[in-house]
Amino acid sequence: MPRSQCTVMSATLRGTEALPVTVEVAVSGGLPGIAIVGMGDMAVQEARERVRAAIAAAGFSVPARKIVVNLAPAGVRKSGSGFDLPIAIGLLAASGQIASEMVEGRLFVGELLLDGRVRAVQGALAFGMCAARLKRRLIGSSDAPFVPLDGLEQHSLETLAALHTQDPYRLRSPERPSSRAEDAVRPAASTGAVGDFRDVAGHDRAKRAIQIAVAGEHGLLMMGPPGSGKTMLASRIGSILPPLAQDERLEAAVVHSVVGEEVESILSGTPPFRAPHHSVTIAGLVGGGRPLRPGEVSLAHHGVLFLDELGEFKPTVLQSLRQPMEKGLVSLTRAEGNVVFPARFMLVAATNPCPCGYYGDEERSCSCRDSQIRGYQSKLGGPLLDRIHLQMDLRRLPSQSVLATGSGTSSAELREGVLRARAYRAWRKERKESFERSGSKATEESLVEACCLDEEARRFLASVADAYAMSGRGLINGLQVARTIADMEEKERVSAEQVAEAVSFRLREGIGG
Repeated sequence: MPRSQCTVMSATLRGTEALPVTVEVAVSGGLPGIAIVGMGDMAVQEARERVRAAIAAAGFSVPARKIVVNLAPAGVRKSGSGFDLPIAIGLLAASGQIASEMVEGRLFVGELLLDGRVRAVQGALAFGMCAARLKRRLIGSSDAPFVPLDGLEQHSLETLAALHTQDPYRLRSPERPSSRAEDAVRPAASTGAVGDFRDVAGHDRAKRAIQIAVAGEHGLLMMGPPGSGKTMLASRIGSILPPLAQDERLEAAVVHSVVGEEVESILSGTPPFRAPHHSVTIAGLVGGGRPLRPGEVSLAHHGVLFLDELGEFKPTVLQSLRQPMEKGLVSLTRAEGNVVFPARFMLVAATNPCPCGYYGDEERSCSCRDSQIRGYQSKLGGPLLDRIHLQMDLRRLPSQSVLATGSGTSSAELREGVLRARAYRAWRKERKESFERSGSKATEESLVEACCLDEEARRFLASVADAYAMSGRGLINGLQVARTIADMEEKERVSAEQVAEAVSFRLREGIGG
């Protein structure tokens, strides 16, 4: 019997990137059946039954012949149910049931239901970016998120039955999420970050530290007894985060897309706010699994990673944060190759000073033994603490201060300082007087040059570093914070006063110290 063949373009996810895959469908003589080759996972192999049922429900037929589906390149692992649609399209075209013109110049991704309807799959944004690179039209489900890429033509196919018509693909509306800054003041409710700093009475120093941390994207650690307001303060950080830039929105949204989480709020400019439980594993925090999936640090890309009860995390899990904090990315190496996930985030952590929580508290005595306190605090580890720019102790407020909620510094006031600092930093960069962040860290030489320290500030910083045995990384981190404080005050030179304030946020008061 004559042999007929059709080639359809699709893609598979590898990390947060979609790699093009050529789906070749050959129909020839031999024992009837469908064979799928090309290193597909279980979901790909199960496509045979979904494709059979969907084709029959749509009024087409599967030829009683030998059907071979090859996913090329064969050396790349393929995963997911997104190959259902391209396999079905290729089979129908190869058997002459639809015109070959319905295949040309398109990239197909979608899962098929047994009644022939097309369902969206994870990673729609990554597939859209792949189609744009290949200059092909993207064909998928109407339920998939719209990809805000110029030049990308996106169509939807509701059901395989629509292939009976002359024009089965519907052009998707190019409506994009709002980009107005005021729409991105608050994060989505699903993040758990709600409220206004006005609701938090007192804690002016803590609010100042948070404002500096957000302005310069610095890490922040808050240590204090239960009820001192650590979680309440951290949960309101989203209310002062500036909206994401257009390129940042797509970068962050792609990560959420490949794990199947909603992306609408991120595409509208809302920075992500992630708060994993302290039982999270290393794979859950930095990425892993099979196929490789991004972890919480990547889901917090261009946003905030909040680790509450930091002392309850496993030490090995916490130490896995060191590379992402240093490089702004996660590099995972497996047998099939190396995968890199983006992970430029602002770390905010809160912890008690000891297991009972009251070590150093002025009102309640601690019930922990010295060995328990040392063991609890040693979980954090010196190398990790050295990478957190701002560290401060919180004390419980008097009852009268707590009852004065609603009269504190508001989020709008704090956000104004953040926006001012970032605008001034951008102005400095335009004048090429600023340090550029490579990964997540500035070079020492460029940072010192950007600070324009006078002799008094140099001497003060050197004396404090010597007196408190600060590491080189700690000294540079303190200088970065001082540069941010100067940006908030729109000063080109970093003064000794600004250095002093920056250093004070690294030398904690001593609760649990």
